Amino acid sequence: MGAIPTQRENLPLASDASGAFDACAPERAQVRAILAGNPLAPGSARALVRAALVDWAEQGPPALRTGHLADDVLLVVSELVTNAVVHAGTDVELVCRLEEEAAAGAVVVEVSDQHPSRAPRDGGPEPAYETPEYGRGLRLVATLAEAWGVTYRRGAKAVWARLPFEPPDGVEAHDDACAPAYALGVAEILAPEQQRAERDGDWLGRGALTFLAEASDLLAGQLDEDLVAALTGQLLVPRLADWCAVWLEDEATGRGGWSGDLASGAGPRLARVWHGSENVIEELRRALEKDPPRPSEGIVAGPVPFPWPAVAWTGDDSHGPGDPCGTGDAYGIGGSYKAGGPYGAGGSYGTALAYRLVAGGRPLGTLVIGRAGLARFPDEVTGLVEDLSRRVALAIGAARQYARQATISAVLQRGLLPGAVAEIPGVRSALVYEPRDKGGPSGDFYDLFPAGDGRWCFAVGDVQGKGPEAAVVIGLARPWLRLLAREGYRVADVLDRLNQLLLDDATEAADASARALVGPAAHGDGPQTRFLSLLYGELAPFDGGLSCTLASAGHPLPLLLGPDGDVRTVARPQTLLGVVEDETYTSETFELRPGDSLLCVTDGVTERRSGSRQFDDGDGLAVALAGCAGLDAELIAERIIGLVHEFGGHPPEDDLALLVLQAE
Repeated sequence: MGAIPTQRENLPLASDASGAFDACAPERAQVRAILAGNPLAPGSARALVRAALVDWAEQGPPALRTGHLADDVLLVVSELVTNAVVHAGTDVELVCRLEEEAAAGAVVVEVSDQHPSRAPRDGGPEPAYETPEYGRGLRLVATLAEAWGVTYRRGAKAVWARLPFEPPDGVEAHDDACAPAYALGVAEILAPEQQRAERDGDWLGRGALTFLAEASDLLAGQLDEDLVAALTGQLLVPRLADWCAVWLEDEATGRGGWSGDLASGAGPRLARVWHGSENVIEELRRALEKDPPRPSEGIVAGPVPFPWPAVAWTGDDSHGPGDPCGTGDAYGIGGSYKAGGPYGAGGSYGTALAYRLVAGGRPLGTLVIGRAGLARFPDEVTGLVEDLSRRVALAIGAARQYARQATISAVLQRGLLPGAVAEIPGVRSALVYEPRDKGGPSGDFYDLFPAGDGRWCFAVGDVQGKGPEAAVVIGLARPWLRLLAREGYRVADVLDRLNQLLLDDATEAADASARALVGPAAHGDGPQTRFLSLLYGELAPFDGGLSCTLASAGHPLPLLLGPDGDVRTVARPQTLLGVVEDETYTSETFELRPGDSLLCVTDGVTERRSGSRQFDDGDGLAVALAGCAGLDAELIAERIIGLVHEFGGHPPEDDLALLVLQAE
């Protein structure tokens, strides 16, 4: 079939113009209906037009009483409405009218949908190994119609066909005695074109590299092995196979094969089953689960035969839109059916192949593909699927590696933070902690713990850098803070000793540990000092309030909010920890009276950006805190973090930590 004739007109949808033929021709009768875009639309359209044709036949012309024209009209109506429902998915407008002219008459069918950007599928050559279900309907319309085409209107698209009273060239009129021969002719039109080996090879030669490149890009970005399995099914079906299944297995269990005891749970897990018809997927899954692949010892390269799954259908309503008689012909999964065997009287099945998914010498699972009606897959297809299976295995391996690293990071992160925040008598506390990278260790940390002798200590810190190196420094600093505090060291003394700790041999050890996780050092790289900004304080309750002693080492200064809305800083800036040897730190002491609130944040809050501006420009944090007068600790934390998020038009680019301590 040649190119689809199209034209564009700017007429309202309700116009009676039909596009390529004379819209001003005299009309004997017309029927019009709006149909919902669902599977019931073709049947409703046929019933409507059939009734109209019966009425028109009583009035003449004689051609409507000969049989062939009515059958052809109903067939064209069914094909056009089905095409609109399947490929446009909108409501459908059907117009069928009778035209009588001086020379000849015709029945005109026009089907409109509301998806003008999606052209109807033509009947051009189908790519090799694709399910040949599309295009034959319009090829049939083109054969039966004297003229047909597509008219584009504002917000709509109409496909029309003109069927003359006298059959067009190439389609002979028939009576009831010739009905079988006529049906065979229609079937010949509907049948897919013969697949030619040279065209198949040409398609695979030109399209294989593009297909593999696009598949690699799609699979490489996935971080979940089940999603990789799902994408694999959609890549293969129906382009290269009628169905496929992906089993995933534990690497240790899969190496060297499985035992026969599947009930023990040591076998593979069927992660994905995909078929060209969704109605078949669950039946196919149940059949495959009964007989999973059992690879022998060793890893076999390339595809190996796989038994065709047997599926027993138990009801006539299991067939789908491509198999109205319930024979199973439309699905191609084999097995035992109630009527006519898997593919009608012939009882043909298909062929299936299994590919081991191996990455880095480790077996990760098995990919199985099946194709109906083939004695064997063409070599070009098996080679292409083998190349794809390698990419699938690499994607699954990468997803598992990411999952392992994410688990390690999560465990490490939990170990770097306190399991619970201590409750201080007479103090309400609120904490917000939002690491930027949800899957890895953050550079921010916090702690709130009892130090003995009626004292409670708190800390909010930020390590230079992220990831494993930052985690090692936090893992060094936080336990030392607790140890020094419980040994009775005061705030300034704790900072002095922690500063020296970060500068001595422990830094080199921490750096070496981090590098062991992220890779070998580059040439010329030596031990790197890790800087730490820290706000550390101590609370001691007394009658009428709390005494607070704190010090800030290169950290955003804490703010004190009074009941009247007054805000002031309660520390002075000092040098980062781990920068200057023999640095002497000092602390400040003040009182927290009932209603006072102390706000401690990391630089992810103060340096939150919106264009060239930062949240704390012009004392923005102090202004925000002043607006929280009269709120409890939880509401203050919620208000501040909400303002921080609203300040920028994008997610925060740094970790956020915020601690509010409020004297009751």
